Amino acid sequence: MTEKKALEQRPLWVFGYASLLWNPGFPVAEARPATMAGFHRSFCMHSIHHRGTEEAPGLVLALDADDNAQCRGLALRAKEGTEAETLAYLRERELISSAYLERLLPVRFDTGEEVLALAYIIDPDHVQYAAHLSLEDQAQIIARAHGGRGPNCEYLWNTADHLAEMGVPDADLAWLSDRVRALRAAQA
Repeated sequence: MTEKKALEQRPLWVFGYASLLWNPGFPVAEARPATMAGFHRSFCMHSIHHRGTEEAPGLVLALDADDNAQCRGLALRAKEGTEAETLAYLRERELISSAYLERLLPVRFDTGEEVLALAYIIDPDHVQYAAHLSLEDQAQIIARAHGGRGPNCEYLWNTADHLAEMGVPDADLAWLSDRVRALRAAQA
């Protein structure tokens, strides 16, 4: 089945692993904890629009391919009848600089049921790909960056808080949250 055909199927599921957890921006009929195999959540994308600028890029989370990894998040089912507008909205939001690739990938619910979900994964060949930055380098960038949707630190803290509420531990995000708070306090 082609991705175009799959995107025309109903229902439309979208995999949220970062800002879609706390700001989906489209009508959600159902949200279910889900796991995507083969990817990990990583601050591996320079943000030049939403959380930074071209002159002072921020960092945002992306799904980075890793055969041995799994990413825990939410499968969000678009409200029936809003699929086309949801897809248009997500493409405008997520594909703003073509650093993400739009894919339909399997996600597994806790019940064992599997569905195809729309996901935005990082293009490792894109100029905004920023893999292998140390946590300290990430913290330094996130602490000072600001873009069209606000401070980079708010993106980090909202994502970390929502993952914690879901019971999804992420030691790197917890460390980054604390370190960015300390850096920003020192800047004040």
